[in-house]
Amino acid sequence: MRAHDVARWCAGNGWPVHPLAPGRKTPAANCAACREAGHVPQDCPCLPAGRWCHGFRAATTDTARIDDWWGQHPAMGVGVACGPAGLVVLDVDAHSASVPDRGRLLPGIPIHPRVDLTGLGSGFDTLALLAAYRGQQDPASDATTLRVRTPSGGLHIWYRNTRPGTRYRSSTGSSPKVALAWQVDIRADNGYIVAPTNRTPQGSYVPVGEVRTPAPLPEWLAAELTRTGHVTTSAPEEAGEATHAPPEGKAADAPLRALRIPAPLYRARRAPRAAQRLLDPLLAEVTACGAVPQGASFSEKLNRAAFTAGGLVAAGHLADTDVRDLLARAAQAARPHQPQRNTAIIDSALAAGATRPLHPQGRP
Repeated sequence: MRAHDVARWCAGNGWPVHPLAPGRKTPAANCAACREAGHVPQDCPCLPAGRWCHGFRAATTDTARIDDWWGQHPAMGVGVACGPAGLVVLDVDAHSASVPDRGRLLPGIPIHPRVDLTGLGSGFDTLALLAAYRGQQDPASDATTLRVRTPSGGLHIWYRNTRPGTRYRSSTGSSPKVALAWQVDIRADNGYIVAPTNRTPQGSYVPVGEVRTPAPLPEWLAAELTRTGHVTTSAPEEAGEATHAPPEGKAADAPLRALRIPAPLYRARRAPRAAQRLLDPLLAEVTACGAVPQGASFSEKLNRAAFTAGGLVAAGHLADTDVRDLLARAAQAARPHQPQRNTAIIDSALAAGATRPLHPQGRP
């Protein structure tokens, strides 16, 4: 397909598009005036005038403007502004790079030293590991959604954000602050993705399989993006929704075996009664703090509950998503006015507790 046709097809799907430099995956250059002015995009006179300065901020679904841009410059590529399009795209890299410490492979999820990571070397591996840890299908194998193979051997996995009240930030997999997994970038608000069929000297962006539309963002991935700090705004009715526990069985173990990871270590069992009995009184103490506006040692009690939960998760007795939901609900009931502080306490204590696996009969 011609780039002009691709741009029109994207716009027809409701995805705003903007030009990419011919043969490149980067936005077309700003005009000379914008390069010299040093102004912020919000003050740019080019955008209201229908010119393409400032990359994805110029993206549009206006067919007349699209016809003008690609009619005059047919060699330009097509970029899609993910935020306005309501898209969340997983950009899985297969770059040659040194594998970081295992603590940075899946941010916020401790990987036990006994887990054999031999052969792990790309975003395909870390994404498969994350999916296996949650007992879910590897998104790279999700044939229900649009997937695009990149010239470098990576993969773009397109999903549709079905919750307009929740906005997701873009990130890079190498970021020490906000990342889903090593070598897995997120393209969402303030980001763009290269449209299918674009060409560069290295090759083309080729759709995989038959599906050409994005599927809804899976709930478990939405929960992971929330856990890793990708949510910028969230509608009140969407806050605190429960996430799914990993399923049992051989199917859930397959990606773990492919990565040579012993399944019993990281397939959380459905909460055994002994572990739940250990955690329930601590959650009750947190919830009870709601009856006392201050001076109830809320932070200390939440920290103790989350630390205990982290140990139970690390030992395989509870699922991480389940305990996070329980802790968040208890904290919300007691101190609803400080959600960010509650999350910070939970995250810190869970990470600390995960360094000391806990069994119902006590830590070894």
